[in-house]
Amino acid sequence: MDCNASNNFREPWPENVVLYQPYETEQILLAENASCLAVKAYLKMCNLSFHIRSCANAEFMSPGGHMTKLPVLQAGSFIFSEFTPIINFVKHKGEELGTWMKEDEKLEMRTYVSLTENTLTMAELYISFMVKRVYDEFTAPRNGCMHPWPLNKIQNFIKLRQAKKLLTVYQWKDMEINDVLTKVCRCCEILQAKLQESSGLFFYGEKPCELDAIVFGHLFSMLSLNLPDTALQSIVQQFKLLMKLCHFIDEEYFQKKSESSLKISCTSIPLTSAPIEKMRLNLANTVHEEAMRAYNKQKQQQQQQQQ
Repeated sequence: MDCNASNNFREPWPENVVLYQPYETEQILLAENASCLAVKAYLKMCNLSFHIRSCANAEFMSPGGHMTKLPVLQAGSFIFSEFTPIINFVKHKGEELGTWMKEDEKLEMRTYVSLTENTLTMAELYISFMVKRVYDEFTAPRNGCMHPWPLNKIQNFIKLRQAKKLLTVYQWKDMEINDVLTKVCRCCEILQAKLQESSGLFFYGEKPCELDAIVFGHLFSMLSLNLPDTALQSIVQQFKLLMKLCHFIDEEYFQKKSESSLKISCTSIPLTSAPIEKMRLNLANTVHEEAMRAYNKQKQQQQQQQQ
């Protein structure tokens, strides 16, 4: 990192921070919504100002990521995506939660954060892409909604392939649905046991930390998104303390501040025909290029097998 970038890191929190995400009502998927909600919760817990921008190509704006690639945070010349990189950026700015925690508590908390993110994100991807009813009725229509035919089919093919690849890397793809639900249930049991140890409303007392934010993001998404299969929702509803935590965070940081435009403002690109057509054209080029690369790669593999 050069000297100028290092100095920018030490500057105060910018006023024009923008958080990009897909459209919540029409487009965003389960795992993406969980990640976006976790980041928004963390920033609100830190009382940091930011603007929410919904746009169809949010995923393609991402500089990278190992899971959902969302949300995308732009702060001046810096761009970050996903929960952990964004939280690390907040820490560099000296605005993070948990400064009051002991070092051993921070290490323990990061273990719980890793458990939550890895387990619940994989479960969300599995339910979204490997359960046929959920994929056909929820995932595919939402993922392809901003593309005209046949680009919507191509985009769904690419997204499904990416999800299966990620599930394979984490050794979730060949699981049975009952195994997935068992892992989710076990994760919730561990989190509720930790919450029971706390003397306050949050996992580590009376003040929130990043564990509270990421647990809220995932569990509240499972509870609030209207999936055709309610298995995840049914599991979460069994854990009353976690349910209570989610409802408290929602009321404290989202409902109470929803009418305030001083700290948080939400804007989106209007869903009129002209912007949609423009977005479709831009996305069409990206999708077409990736589809052609996939086709050429498959063709080369077939030729090699024939030889």
